[in-house]
Amino acid sequence: MDLLLMSDTHLPVRAKALPPELLDLVPRADVVVHAGDWADEATLDLLEARARRLVAVFGNNDGPGLRARLPEVAYADLQGVRLGVVHETGPAKGREKRCAERFPDLDVLVFGHSHIPWDSTADGRLRLLNPGSPTDRRRQPHCTYMTARIGSSGLAGVRLHELPPRTPG
Repeated sequence: MDLLLMSDTHLPVRAKALPPELLDLVPRADVVVHAGDWADEATLDLLEARARRLVAVFGNNDGPGLRARLPEVAYADLQGVRLGVVHETGPAKGREKRCAERFPDLDVLVFGHSHIPWDSTADGRLRLLNPGSPTDRRRQPHCTYMTARIGSSGLAGVRLHELPPRTPG
């Protein structure tokens, strides 16, 4: 099972559209995960139309329309891997402990908010993943997203992808 992980797309504020490289992967993934801060409903409509399965939440910058359509926390069982998605997890300091306590029944937690890629393991069991942002790199060198795979031995092949700089136009 192939996963495509993204967050903090902030369209059309931070960019006019999703990067073509990322958009091309949407229909190929078995599950697309979006960890909030969409900013517009058009991007949600686009991913719902193109993704085989979408697991998504709203973020702190999402208005009433997105909040009416998406939960604050989403859960999915993906071939026995218990996945959760949330936008905010608080400051980096103490994140592993906080998340392990808040989500004791999960194997993987995908989150966003900071635009800073993150991959760690909490309490020896909970994998924490932040794919960064494909449209707003903030203080990072690149805009990013993640891919991963779920197989018979669980989550594997987690990979951070750096996007090329956007060209004006």
